[in-house]
Amino acid sequence: MYARRRRGYFWLMGGCIVLFISAWAFVRLWSVPAAIGMCVVAMVIPPVAAIVANRRGPDDHWWDEDDPSGNRPAGPSGRQDGRRPQ
Repeated sequence: MYARRRRGYFWLMGGCIVLFISAWAFVRLWSVPAAIGMCVVAMVIPPVAAIVANRRGPDDHWWDEDDPSGNRPAGPSGRQDGRRPQ
């Protein structure tokens, strides 16, 4: 799953770069509002790419899940039971 997320991230960021460069390289010669619109779209793509790259896949193991061995990993507090120290 990691490779698919990474590939999606690079496709989105590549599209962002293409939009931005083409907007100011040659689209602005015909239409400045279209170039600005392309830049606005390019501005929205990086947060979407970050969400795509960081979303959880169906077989991803996260810190809050049980191990297959039955042991619960330590939570953010560092304790095995997940409770915060008093």
